[in-house]
Amino acid sequence: MSTKEKSDQGGVGRRDFLKLFGAAGAAASTLPLGGSASADEIVAAASDTKHHHVAATTEPHVGGAGYEFFNVNESAFVEAAVDTLIPSDSTGPGAKELGIATYIDRQMAGGYGKGDRLYLEGPFGEGTPEQGYQLPMSPSELMRAGIADVSAYVQKERKSTFDGLSAKDRAEVMADLDSKKVELPTVPTATFFGLLLQLTIEGYFADPMYGGNKGAAAWKMIGFPGADAMYADKIEPFRNKPYKAEPKGIQDLI
Repeated sequence: MSTKEKSDQGGVGRRDFLKLFGAAGAAASTLPLGGSASADEIVAAASDTKHHHVAATTEPHVGGAGYEFFNVNESAFVEAAVDTLIPSDSTGPGAKELGIATYIDRQMAGGYGKGDRLYLEGPFGEGTPEQGYQLPMSPSELMRAGIADVSAYVQKERKSTFDGLSAKDRAEVMADLDSKKVELPTVPTATFFGLLLQLTIEGYFADPMYGGNKGAAAWKMIGFPGADAMYADKIEPFRNKPYKAEPKGIQDLI
């Protein structure tokens, strides 16, 4: 299907969206959050946090499909958002079908989302990307407040929920966030968008045990063999030959 045909049908392919996106990768690279999370942080049990700086941070009514952190409206937003950031196309599966919303939910419910290893005391000022995280809220508070901000913006400007928009309109909203055409009232636009994008990419290529990359489908797409413990015996048989194997996750080695 051509780009024009996709546009006429209101669809947005992965390559089309990345062209629309522009500097999305740069936005993610300036946010030192999800990339530094350890396995312990990702799977840590949710614990109380003393940081409650954001009015939007309330105890959620947890949604369906096994969500631990997101409520029904938030999970619908995140599912639509990851589907927009990495849509399914001829190259491979999209983020929604690989369970990336679940990966993000587990991040937010665990120690990483609670900011267990972040310094969250003041003073807070506008720093440079090299100075790291500079907000008085944990990643989970940032995520919840950002979702509320974007949802309110979409409702005001487009009279719809984000997940109720067409694929093309969702892509336009995401591109506006990336280019900072939208100023969110509660959180810095670039910081929220960068966190959402970074977690989406992480979950897409993460070990399946963390909730995303269902069936190791993203690994199969790029030919990554996964977490196999030993490759020494494969050096000679596959010398100057492509190595093809069914990907193994951490749980496959236990």
